[in-house]
Amino acid sequence: MNDTADLPRIEAIVVGASAGGVEALMKLLGPLRQGFVLPIIIVLHLPEERRSHLAEVFARRLLLPVEEATDKQDIQAGTVYFATPGYHLSVEQDRSLSLSLEDRLHHSRPSIDYLFESAADVYGPKLAAVLLTGANQDGARGLAQVKRCGGLTIVQEPSDAQVATMPLAALKIQQPDHVLPIHGIGRLLVELEQIAC
Repeated sequence: MNDTADLPRIEAIVVGASAGGVEALMKLLGPLRQGFVLPIIIVLHLPEERRSHLAEVFARRLLLPVEEATDKQDIQAGTVYFATPGYHLSVEQDRSLSLSLEDRLHHSRPSIDYLFESAADVYGPKLAAVLLTGANQDGARGLAQVKRCGGLTIVQEPSDAQVATMPLAALKIQQPDHVLPIHGIGRLLVELEQIAC
């Protein structure tokens, strides 16, 4: 897809993943070059008993700065943020991150829906939301909200996902703008970033 004329100007990317997500995210984010300007905010379901080493693991592999999200942190361009295990992660109107201990959604805290819905309210049509592999329904409702607010919705091709439940749940609710294998999503993010520059 080389015709970037019909792609919107995006200011932030949100990503949700569950089972199989670490591998999918490595494939998605690994090729992104240094200086990629868009912030990427990620909810990946993990067992929350243990401290997450996600940020450290990804920081060693990626060319972009990677952080575990902290409360009241301003969203910086070109930074990858991972939700902290045990806390919902949301985007505030002033484009800062917020952590909360509200009830679980889909047995999950952090919940993908929670992040997607809050980001949709803040960024509207300037948001791209990506839903990847996973074993539950989390993210489907949030993706629908992104679409309602005019944002760009992207779902991993179910046959390409390690666990197809999450992408299939999203496809049941609505037709996203793009259904692509992981490498196709990566290329799309690069195109969106080039337009944003």
